[in-house]
Amino acid sequence: MPSDDVAPSASIRKPVSLWKNRDYMILWSGQSVSTLGSGVSQLAYPLLALALTHSPAQAGLVGAMFGLPFVLFSLPAGAYVDRWDRKRVMMICDGIRALNAGSIPVAAALGVLGMGQLYGTSLVEGTCFVFFNVAETAALPRVVEKSQIPAASSQNQASQAAGALISPPLGGLIFQSLGRTVPFLLDSVSYAVSVASLFLIRTQFQLDRTAPRRSLSTEIMEGLRWLWGQPLIRYMGLLTGGLNFVTSGTFLIILIIAKHQGASPSLIGVMFAIGAVGGLLGAMVAPSIQKRFGFTQVIVTTVWIQALSIPLFAVAPNVVILGVLGGISFAVSPIYNAVQFSYRMAIIPDALQGRVNSAMRLAIFGTMPVGSVLAGVLIQGFGAVTSVLVFGGVIVTLATITSLNPQVRSARPNEEVYAS
Repeated sequence: MPSDDVAPSASIRKPVSLWKNRDYMILWSGQSVSTLGSGVSQLAYPLLALALTHSPAQAGLVGAMFGLPFVLFSLPAGAYVDRWDRKRVMMICDGIRALNAGSIPVAAALGVLGMGQLYGTSLVEGTCFVFFNVAETAALPRVVEKSQIPAASSQNQASQAAGALISPPLGGLIFQSLGRTVPFLLDSVSYAVSVASLFLIRTQFQLDRTAPRRSLSTEIMEGLRWLWGQPLIRYMGLLTGGLNFVTSGTFLIILIIAKHQGASPSLIGVMFAIGAVGGLLGAMVAPSIQKRFGFTQVIVTTVWIQALSIPLFAVAPNVVILGVLGGISFAVSPIYNAVQFSYRMAIIPDALQGRVNSAMRLAIFGTMPVGSVLAGVLIQGFGAVTSVLVFGGVIVTLATITSLNPQVRSARPNEEVYAS
């Protein structure tokens, strides 16, 4: 990769340990708090929708509203993030999200909370997430050294897994004991913490831009052309989008299965926490697996593990088994994500990070609203068991295609990519 794609300091400065990297630790800590808050409200959204309407389809539509901005705004978000100050974008987005989440308990207190409010807040949340996530992803190689991206990615996955372990039972308990809208108040506070942490970071989140600014469409096409010229990265976007399609659908399916088994909101939270234990364990071993095994081995194996575990939800007899099965799937997700994320981040030039990653996110997250809506419709029309089998068939197909894909099978070794 050309030398001007990397910060000049990266080649002459001895890498500082992530734990001693002040700005990375502030970023990581702030986002860990935000992740915990988001996890609390993530469970509360479908529970609140079901409480208001008793309709799985309506609950699925709320989830779809969160995913819709990925389809609408991912590509322009990437171009704007490569133009704008990335840190400022992140601070503005989380400021808006703090007010947005806080509007739900305010509306409830005024007696005007309804499904229109949930649809709107979910849409705003998803829109801000698109811009924030593209900016955060593009900024990571500026906050840590290129050689440390895999370790930083694994640490981020670990904090997300820890949040997934704590937030579901906490969210379920708060929803049941303190009030249906209190989880959103906590989420609002967590976004305020994120804004404060970003304010303290000194590192510039992008290199100086010297190229003349062109039309938005021209800049978007530049990112798309680069991505189209990378068959492996392009396929990984499509594969991850397929996996997220299945994940967004199975989240609602598992929740409905648990409710049909008589589980309370608190017990449903515990069920997801059991699954999150697997995610935490997976995040802990991800760095070792990434060093010991090649890209191809990790990607093919993790996809097949998910493909074989998800259909078993259809025969799970209780919430404990549901949680354990979820734990198997969650355990391989951080391993898969750490490997594919750090692999592509090491390849994408800094000036294209926003645009390429936004195109990737269109493929990765643009499938989620479809998965949420389809799950709700299938559950309401055919039942949860049939819905599991449909989504299970999709992921088995993805695993088979991945095993045969020539780009995945011939991918360059990790160490060669990170050293280039």
